[in-house]
Amino acid sequence: MQLDLTGKHALVCGGSEGIGRATAVELATLGAAVTLLARREGALRDTVASLPCPQSQTHGYLTVDMADTDALRARVGALAAATPVHILINNTGGPPGGPAHTADIGAYQDAFNKHVIAGQALVQTLLPGMRTAGWGRIVNVISTSVYEPIPNLGVSNTIRGAVASWAKTLSRELGGAGITVNNVLPGYTRTQRLEQILRDRSAASGKSQEDVAAGMLATVPVARFAQAPEIAGVIAFLCAPVAAYVNGQSIAVDGGRMQSI
Repeated sequence: MQLDLTGKHALVCGGSEGIGRATAVELATLGAAVTLLARREGALRDTVASLPCPQSQTHGYLTVDMADTDALRARVGALAAATPVHILINNTGGPPGGPAHTADIGAYQDAFNKHVIAGQALVQTLLPGMRTAGWGRIVNVISTSVYEPIPNLGVSNTIRGAVASWAKTLSRELGGAGITVNNVLPGYTRTQRLEQILRDRSAASGKSQEDVAAGMLATVPVARFAQAPEIAGVIAFLCAPVAAYVNGQSIAVDGGRMQSI
């Protein structure tokens, strides 16, 4: 099975922790040169230093906020001009929880900017290099809420659905150029995001975080939370040459939790 990514350059957003960091490790293991993008320089520096280099490839990082569209275009544009990017992992932390009907308008605008507008800016900046290479992979890390909205995540449910529709449209526009666009939908995964959800649900319900976690796990057939590398493995597969005919898909990695087909 052709999984080798030697000679490819990957940009991994949110790469300093959680699923982003685990994905960077998988892509580097397959031979890709990896550039991490996040806000915290110290965490980025530490992560880059820990990435494997089986092909003696060079890794790096960019410190930028996904909400700052102008800075994002400028920093990523400079990166792509120096070293074209073949793989984009579009991964951004989710919006705060709460019902959709009580969410402030600003919360929707902020989430739209960080997820849809930032994604569009990244794609437009990186697309010329992918077209020149005749090869590209765009993988958006979103949520199972694309198929089944999650209670008390109103803003997130809304924005994640918008990203999925945007990605499906792109997949049809770019497939002929050798560029695939797919979404990975993580289920309950042991990350800082999950810890925040546990705290929020505990505060809202008056239950302990342990009881909240037990209630969540009761809905998961495999009866446990995912580990970040389990999500990263699916992302890395979609980036590999062997997955060239997988395009426009939203793939749940949720332990069988969703009840829809």
